[in-house]
Amino acid sequence: MSRKTLEVRIAAGGSYPIHIEPGLLTDVASVCRSQAPAHRYAVIADSQVARLCGPGVMSSLKDAGLDAALIPFPAGEWNKSREQWSSLSDRMLRAGFGRDSAVVALGGGVTGDLAGFVAATYMRGIPVVQIPTTLLAMLDSSVGGKTGVDTEAGKNLVGAFHHPSAVLVDPAVLGTLPRHQRCAGLAEAVKTAAILDAGLWRWIAGRASALVDGEPEASAELIARVVRHKATVVGDDPLERGVREILNFGHTVGHALEALEGYKLLHGEAVAAGMRVEARLGESLGITDGGTSGQIATLLEACGLDGDWETERGPTEIRDAMSKDKKARKARVRCVFLARVGEVATDPDGRHSFALEQEDLAGPLATALRPASEGGDCPDRGRP
Repeated sequence: MSRKTLEVRIAAGGSYPIHIEPGLLTDVASVCRSQAPAHRYAVIADSQVARLCGPGVMSSLKDAGLDAALIPFPAGEWNKSREQWSSLSDRMLRAGFGRDSAVVALGGGVTGDLAGFVAATYMRGIPVVQIPTTLLAMLDSSVGGKTGVDTEAGKNLVGAFHHPSAVLVDPAVLGTLPRHQRCAGLAEAVKTAAILDAGLWRWIAGRASALVDGEPEASAELIARVVRHKATVVGDDPLERGVREILNFGHTVGHALEALEGYKLLHGEAVAAGMRVEARLGESLGITDGGTSGQIATLLEACGLDGDWETERGPTEIRDAMSKDKKARKARVRCVFLARVGEVATDPDGRHSFALEQEDLAGPLATALRPASEGGDCPDRGRP
């Protein structure tokens, strides 16, 4: 497969490339030199990725004559914290990294968010190159410039927009991931198809087995198709003040579940549960076409995401956790709803999310949390 290069053009000005090619990890140095020239590179990775991928990336940089240091941190979503941000920043300061340095974020979404936030704030901002190593990070968190950390109050409540200088995607590394990690990443692909592209939805449905297995050609094609959509959306709305809201489908409930589970639930698993609940909620409110939640449940099941994580929590505690979401305003929770597969609904003011009164949410949520087998509103599991 030849290299595919997509470009994210930011409405406010500027752009950055997304390179997609199996084996691209061996070409890190040339991309860093051309896209993020720096005196020194801080390669930030969690402990697992540092062990698996760190040596190869460091060899690529050093063989090319680039000064680089590998700075690992403990693996786990719970380490996407202010404490780790502080620790990484302090370690860079002690090592003498200056304003002419750059960060290389090597890993999954936790690393991309955390290392990106370090880059956004270190010396008031230095460049970052994103090298995602999980399917979810390749499809989602590495593109768009969102960085940040979690707090006890909720997910990603402290952060900044800081777009990367480049994104390097090597689909070959997906073969090293556990199956449940690949499945979790497919949640983002299903979300993108659900909000934007019924044709992509059918394409995923026809190749779900190959995608779950991490087949390189199918994975590379999926990444290119999904990232092309995201690049268009974030380019048009880099600071999430308009159409970029649609990317939050499944995330209001999903983030609430993550917080309630102490971030032990994989982000993709939480978003899959969030999409099921928000689709049922949209149907119960008369916003989403009947049968849509069934279509979502069917495709998620084909992608290995049939766990009923949402049924472990009650509607009141999910509602209360939703109220802490960063999109909440004036005691109202904002949710993105589908009109149907491939199309997002808009509210009477033309917004791509709906404001819901917290006090009115418990009842509809109780219905939306019930799976179809227990009588929830999940009819007609057809294909779009």
